[in-house]
Amino acid sequence: MEKKLKSVLIIAGIVVFVIVIFSSMIFVTLKPGEKGIIFRKFGSGLDKEHIYDAGFHLVAPWNEMLVYDVKEQKVDETMDVLDKNGLNIHVEVSVRFFPVFNKIGELHEKFGKNYVQQLVVPEVRSSVRQVMGRYTAEEIYSTKRKEVESAIIEETEGVLKLPENNIHMTALLIRSIQLPEQIKKAIQDKLQQQQEAFAYQYKLEKEKSEAERKRIAAEGEARANSIINSSLTPGLLKMRGIEATIKLSESPNTKVIVIGSGSDGLPLILGNN
Repeated sequence: MEKKLKSVLIIAGIVVFVIVIFSSMIFVTLKPGEKGIIFRKFGSGLDKEHIYDAGFHLVAPWNEMLVYDVKEQKVDETMDVLDKNGLNIHVEVSVRFFPVFNKIGELHEKFGKNYVQQLVVPEVRSSVRQVMGRYTAEEIYSTKRKEVESAIIEETEGVLKLPENNIHMTALLIRSIQLPEQIKKAIQDKLQQQQEAFAYQYKLEKEKSEAERKRIAAEGEARANSIINSSLTPGLLKMRGIEATIKLSESPNTKVIVIGSGSDGLPLILGNN
């Protein structure tokens, strides 16, 4: 009986020992933002179809759980590129991305867990160089910077999202563009001259518009005076004079003395308070 008990205890001890030794391989906990795939060393190899979500999982000790961080990541890259004319430009870019959740098996099979350095970084650098090589330094630095950035985003995203790559890019930003100091100064001087030319042109257009406005107003006033002058006949003037005389005579603050008449036949009005 004692021998049997000893045997049971020995076996139990061995089991506990094995569990303790291989516990990290048997019990796997995936945190939020993590996905897992199984590699069966003595079976079918990499299981690309079954993706394990966050939580607690039991894995046979002879198999391996490959854990992937699928949260959005950011990579900052600094590089020197050549513009259309062969001028050296120092560029700093940032790219944000994450692996396609249900395709981490394919991603692992082709690039491994070092896919950022194997895939993402080289493609970003390649797109930046290719796109900026189609523009001049002035266009990249000032006039077409947004267009350059959009082209880099489009080309980089187009490559990363291919079925064989399985990366979703969320953003790509050009943080800094640095030119040789003499080139930068020449571009800034040119831009300043252009702004001054635009300001001068605007002033000329404004003065031209004001002159045109005054000319139109003067012509309108001249036409109005011409119409008025043509309508002021002697009879009309005499009638208006009589009406004005009557209104003055009715004013309580006016004393009217009529003596004779004027040369045009209108009364003469003298005296007031």
